[in-house]
Amino acid sequence: MSELSNEYPTHDPEWVKDMHADHYLQSWSKQGGRPRVITGASGSWFWDSDGKRYLDFQSQLVNANMGHQHPKIVQAIKDQADKLCYIGPAMGSDVRSELAAIMNEITPPNITSTFFTTGGSAANEIAIRLARHKTGRTKIIARYRSYHGATGGTLSLTGDPRHHLTRADMPGVVRMLDPYTYRLPTGHTDPAHCPVAQGGPHLEELLMYENPNTVAAVILETVVGTNGIIVPPDGYLQSIRETCNKYGILLICDEVMAGFGRTGKWFAVDHWGVEPDIITSAKGINSGYVPLGTMSVSQELHDWLRETPLPGGLTYAGHPLACASGIAAIRAMQEEDTLNYATQMGARMREELAKLAEKHPSIGDIRGLGMFNGIELVKNRETREPLVPFAAKGADAKPMSDMMAFAMNEGLYLSFYSNVIRLTPPLNISEEDMMHGLEILDRTLEIADRECV
Repeated sequence: MSELSNEYPTHDPEWVKDMHADHYLQSWSKQGGRPRVITGASGSWFWDSDGKRYLDFQSQLVNANMGHQHPKIVQAIKDQADKLCYIGPAMGSDVRSELAAIMNEITPPNITSTFFTTGGSAANEIAIRLARHKTGRTKIIARYRSYHGATGGTLSLTGDPRHHLTRADMPGVVRMLDPYTYRLPTGHTDPAHCPVAQGGPHLEELLMYENPNTVAAVILETVVGTNGIIVPPDGYLQSIRETCNKYGILLICDEVMAGFGRTGKWFAVDHWGVEPDIITSAKGINSGYVPLGTMSVSQELHDWLRETPLPGGLTYAGHPLACASGIAAIRAMQEEDTLNYATQMGARMREELAKLAEKHPSIGDIRGLGMFNGIELVKNRETREPLVPFAAKGADAKPMSDMMAFAMNEGLYLSFYSNVIRLTPPLNISEEDMMHGLEILDRTLEIADRECV
């Protein structure tokens, strides 16, 4: 066995890039790329090895809800590391129990108990397994414009085209259309008369074909994240809930992105007063400082689980360092009135985006809740022709990738999917920083305008 090197030149950015390119496997990417080397971050900003600063309008992977290096979260991790770094999931832990109690307080009223995971994929994986176990049924209904995770089961549920690359073929997945009010199904112009946008009528038709007695659960992102920031119209979730109740089908609301203040509420379902049977989340629970996810269940499911074992587990379920960071993040959000702030700043952002729409013909639609916002770009507002095709790659996506490159060069970190730019900065971003980011976005959109006809 060869000896490990005593010291690596980690201070050298070029060495870091070489090791990244040659020995590290990067998610959802062709390998061999040489990335920017990030050396620090604070609040809504991060910076690279050249000292260049970037405003994080993406919150990294929409998870740094309280910004970078929040002192209360960092201190909680340090304090817990000094006390107890790890203990098995079956052992009692003060931070594990405290976070479970907090989750009982902030989740919808019917939700009482939580299983802690290492992220959103694991949370959704356990949720669908539990739904099948409880109902004795096999089918799961999921939507096309969705992302539920990268494990075998959750990627099968995912409608995002990334599932095409992986032969994700878990049996029993049935697709339903999305309440995408800007682009309703053929022949519909009014969401109030569209069965898909109404929710329940579309689900009823699918159940007629599939046999409701074979369907264990409907899983949906309460507000669609990666695939376009799609906010359901009022009444949609209530209609889905009622239809699930009618047939004994469990409703799983995936709030991995939308949860923990991203929409201005603890959970997006709170905007409509809907109580799912299972709610999953991750990301914003602790701003991503330590891997942590949640699968929270109703009192009815918890009571059933008193007699029937939970069908799943993880070595790192309820990891003390993760739980401590989650407690600190949630308490910081309460102390700093983050939910109200995110609501107000999100409304201000959409007001400013509406002003940009008067100037930029490429903006076709503005949508969002709280600090979970997006702009859909088009070549023509009348026809609503997308600026780039759905799931465009390479040359087909050039106008969008050119905008991302321009913004990054100007010090603004943005992201996109198809023809939608996501605008998801930290929930506590200052007004000054938000306006600075929107000023760069203003100039960035000139690239899209050149494609308009």
